[in-house]
Amino acid sequence: MGASNRNTRVAVGISAVAFTLFLIAFVTPYWLVTDGRLSDPRFTNLGLWEVCFNNFQDIHRFYETRFKGCMWVFEEEYYIIHDFLLPGFYIAVQVFATLCFVMCLIALPLTLSFLRTSRDDDRYVFLLLTIGSCQILGSLFGFIAVVVFGAKGDSRDWMPHWQNNDMGWSFALGVVGAVFLLPAGVLYMVEARRERYKHLNEISTREAASEYGGGDDYYTQQVPAQIQQQPQQQQQPTIQDYYNPQPSRPRRPQPGHRTPTAPPAVVGGGIQTDI
Repeated sequence: MGASNRNTRVAVGISAVAFTLFLIAFVTPYWLVTDGRLSDPRFTNLGLWEVCFNNFQDIHRFYETRFKGCMWVFEEEYYIIHDFLLPGFYIAVQVFATLCFVMCLIALPLTLSFLRTSRDDDRYVFLLLTIGSCQILGSLFGFIAVVVFGAKGDSRDWMPHWQNNDMGWSFALGVVGAVFLLPAGVLYMVEARRERYKHLNEISTREAASEYGGGDDYYTQQVPAQIQQQPQQQQQPTIQDYYNPQPSRPRRPQPGHRTPTAPPAVVGGGIQTDI
């Protein structure tokens, strides 16, 4: 299994949470909502792809059309207010949020393939690097999207009653999801780096073993042979042992045989005897 250690398990868990949160934020229309203090607000809520009005009429144009209900922001009925409804920053938020979502979609099947890949597989490090890169890029794109929307979303020159508009829970989920993608991607990259160095160390060890004896099989065959030769060398004497001089030692006197003694010393012209 791919997630065989703590780093990969934590990375997979954080990735799953981040993808789920950002997916919910991507499809729900509650990035900008009214705070509920107005009894009859003309604007109720807005997401990346959907906006809800309540008898909204653009005061800057002399159109009698009033918009009510929730519709897709690119709906044909909204073409007369596209310049108001789709400012430049809002389109930029849609683009960067879409890029983040695409990075998550690319990383999803790769993560499933990674979970079924063994650590000894040649694709293991490649999958780690690819998933980590996708999630880091996705985190960068998502972070840009939420920062731009947070700075411009509730400005006074966009939606009506701007002082009663707040960031919704979809925006909060988008922030958390975009931020969580970064540590998940970093963990994947760290694990890929560790596995690469481990693989390089194994290759260098094998090359060194092959240069100094032909690999592990050589040492496996040589060690028992050396163990068998050592007792034989200790038990069998060599030819030189017969010709080496033996150390001399005094002989034991035989029974009844007297050991010759030195003659008595002459002192002063006489013979000195010990009585």
